Amino acid sequence: MKPMTSSEHASIAASRPATALDRLLRQRLFASLAALDHGQLLIEDCLGSATLGRGEPLVRLTVSDLGFYRLVAAQGSVGAGEAYGDGLWRCDDLVGLVRLLVRNRDTLDAMESGLARLAGWALRRWHARNANTREGSRRNIAAHYDLGNPFFSLFLSGDLMYSSALWADGDDTLEAASHRKLDAICRKLALQASDRVVEIGSGWGGLAIHAARHYGCHVTTATLSREQHDLAVERVRAAGLQDRVSVVLRDYRDLQGHYDKVVSVEMIEAVGANFLEAYFAKVASLLSPHGRALIQAITIEDHRYEQALASVDFIKRHIFPGSFIPSIEAMLRAKTRACDLALVHLEDFGLSYARTLQAWRERFLARQPEVRAQGFDARFCRLWEFYLAYCEGGFRERSIGVAHLLLTHPQARPDGERWLREDA
Repeated sequence: MKPMTSSEHASIAASRPATALDRLLRQRLFASLAALDHGQLLIEDCLGSATLGRGEPLVRLTVSDLGFYRLVAAQGSVGAGEAYGDGLWRCDDLVGLVRLLVRNRDTLDAMESGLARLAGWALRRWHARNANTREGSRRNIAAHYDLGNPFFSLFLSGDLMYSSALWADGDDTLEAASHRKLDAICRKLALQASDRVVEIGSGWGGLAIHAARHYGCHVTTATLSREQHDLAVERVRAAGLQDRVSVVLRDYRDLQGHYDKVVSVEMIEAVGANFLEAYFAKVASLLSPHGRALIQAITIEDHRYEQALASVDFIKRHIFPGSFIPSIEAMLRAKTRACDLALVHLEDFGLSYARTLQAWRERFLARQPEVRAQGFDARFCRLWEFYLAYCEGGFRERSIGVAHLLLTHPQARPDGERWLREDA
């Protein structure tokens, strides 16, 4: 990768003359990034270029507006994401950039100082107002999913699964990987036609429809999103499964009854740390003594959980208000405090999420004209491109993962010697 020539630097149009503050903030950022130990960042702007850090990989970032440096100085990583949304910089390998930064996160943590720390305090105050009370949960869910069903249908798989697929060597379609994930969940739950199942977090009904269609069970699935509820009802009706799938618009805390199986796919991230024990208590109360519960959860490394909990990143600020990412240890601790459920199986498949996000991002970028036709502007599109790349990079570097947790009450017993069949 060759750096720009002086004439190429001049071709990067400056929106305004560089001020002394621009130069100072640029110099400070370069000084901090020079400490990168695991890879190099080539930054180019109208003032010149600098290659910062050491080792591989080398990633190029082009700054088209010096306001980029002010946003990074004021808001750190959140500011960098906002600057991308505003078109102040570009990168030909966003995922590679995120991976580089994740590998050097100790250096980046040290950069979150001064104005960025003050902004972090303000963002934490803002995030605290998004606590997942009953009213807060409805508001937070609406903030994301009320973007509209037509929007999500542009880049999700045909079954509208907005959660990690399960890829295998040789898979070449998102649809195949999504179907594999759905079937893996059903097999781990050992679903059978006589089962009554409750699902916490419906999505658009994909898992409920799959379970009822292929395993014959009855599924009650609950969501807080009116948009998701209405389309899920339509999809159940179109599949002719009204007698086996009930879609309810209800907070999980208000679910009642006992079920043979409980399932919740990537809904726990919307629960909030303060409600984690209540969530597991509800799962336990819904599950019959000899039943099984499966939770699919995005996870963060145990040793970084508390730090992440106390901070507000780009995702919490712009994509999923009120969200958090639990660690395996945090979930097990909350479970132990709340109920008697035992963990009988755990599987991490984070690299599958990286491939899922790559597929979503490629589809999203390929359908930009249709996204814009739905009324979303260029800034929204860039923020979503950044979001999808940001998450993919995290999964590829394994700073975040996704896991299946299979839980039972103590009196439950496997069918035979193992909880899972060989093909599960």
